[in-house]
Amino acid sequence: MILMTAGAANAGGLVTKHASSVQLTVDAARSTATRVGHGMSISGSNVSTTDGTTSGVVGNAVLMTSDGFTGASSVVTASQATSGEAFSFSASYTQGDAVPTSAPTVGEVPNFGSVTSYSAGTAGNLAGTIDNAHTMSLTAGGAGSTATGQFITEITVID
Repeated sequence: MILMTAGAANAGGLVTKHASSVQLTVDAARSTATRVGHGMSISGSNVSTTDGTTSGVVGNAVLMTSDGFTGASSVVTASQATSGEAFSFSASYTQGDAVPTSAPTVGEVPNFGSVTSYSAGTAGNLAGTIDNAHTMSLTAGGAGSTATGQFITEITVID
C-alpha cells in the first residue's frame, strides 16, 4: 500500500536546456520592378468628341498584341458643341509598360517604369563563433552583411 502512494522519482526536479546559434548573412544583388499600367482621363463640358472616325468618343482604346507590344491608339479630340457658348476639355494619357511574356533572365532588369537595384553585400571581416560555454563572438562585416547571435535558456519545473 505504501508503495502505491509514493511520488514519482523526478518530482520537484528542474530540467534546463541551453541552445546557442550564430547566423551570418551577406545580401545578394537584386532588383525590384513595378510595371506601370496604362491610364487615361478625359473630362469636358459643352464639347463634341471624336477619334477621327467615330463621333461621341469619350475614351481611348489602347491595343495590346500577344507579344506585349502596344499598338496604335486612337486620339480623342474635342470641338465646341455650340458656337459662342463656354466649353472646357482636358485629356491626359499615360503609356504603360509592355506586358512581359516571360520572366527576366538572372542579371537582367526588365524595362519597367519603376526599377530599384541593389548591389551585392560584401562579407569583409564577417565572422561568428560559439564555444562550449555558449560564449559568442561576432565580427561586423562589410555593407549588406548581417551577423546575428542568439542564446536561449529553457527551464522546466516538474512538480
